Amino acid sequence: MGFATAKPTLARSGKKVAIVGSGPAGLACAQQLARAGHDVVVYEKNNRIGGLLRYGIPNFKSHIGVDRSAKQLLDKFDAMVLAGGSEKSRDLPVPGRELKGIHFAMEFLPQQTQIVLGDEIAPEKRISAKGKHVVVIGGGDTGSDCIGTSIRQGALSVTQLEILPKPPEKENKDLTWPNWPNKLRTSSSQEEGCQRDWSVSTTSFEGENGQVKKMHLVRVDWQKDENGRWQMSEIPGSEFELKADLVLLAMGFVHPVHEGMLEELGVALDGRKNVQADNYQTSIDKVFAAGDMRRGQSLVVWAIREGRQAARAVDEYLMGYSELPR
Repeated sequence: MGFATAKPTLARSGKKVAIVGSGPAGLACAQQLARAGHDVVVYEKNNRIGGLLRYGIPNFKSHIGVDRSAKQLLDKFDAMVLAGGSEKSRDLPVPGRELKGIHFAMEFLPQQTQIVLGDEIAPEKRISAKGKHVVVIGGGDTGSDCIGTSIRQGALSVTQLEILPKPPEKENKDLTWPNWPNKLRTSSSQEEGCQRDWSVSTTSFEGENGQVKKMHLVRVDWQKDENGRWQMSEIPGSEFELKADLVLLAMGFVHPVHEGMLEELGVALDGRKNVQADNYQTSIDKVFAAGDMRRGQSLVVWAIREGRQAARAVDEYLMGYSELPR
């Protein structure tokens, strides 16, 4: 046992690589490329490195494609890796969505992290749960983080809604192995105090003077169709309302942000609107992609592996071979 030690390369390749994004995939890729002897520069839009791990998980910016064009990087570097993550949040396009007080989780959580880190947030831009009835839409880890943060900010009440059915108390291992078992899990944030409800769909928001005050909801039923696919239908007569001064949308991410760098580069996208990068190389020469930007929303361990594999692909592209591990 001991501390990790630096392993500087003894030979420099003379090649330069730009990595856009300093999350797990970007940093893992940078580390491996540096080990291979390449000069690596990591570009990050936020004030600090870390990506989602720093700003999206509780305890901003030079924009590539805005402050620096992608063409500038391609002219300056021998290769470029896109590792900006999957940042386009899934929206809820129902009547009243434009009301104040309805925010994406990734507007709320990063701001709280900035405050903890001592960054200045203009008062008029602060999103606070203090003294409010908070409703979190989405039952995953991000939703749990919204719950814990809202409680710590002094929310009057916190309710978490999930459109899917309530999972069973215990998993059926024979049916789920080796996949992640579907069973009811309660996070530490949920244990701190919140109401949880399942099979609930939001039909509209209602407000006063432009501020959200109420949600209109309906219960839904899930049944398999003739092809075995789950289908959702609203239950007649099950409509109800819920107080809401602050609504946090934590329903996951759909794909990378296309505006800016990706549009400028003109990289091909796959059917899910992620960057298409077979073997980590995009449709544009010299440009590679890794992490959630390539495979979609996933786990940190996958992002790290993606970064390391992309580094090997870049190394092979630059040198014709690679001794980096697969």
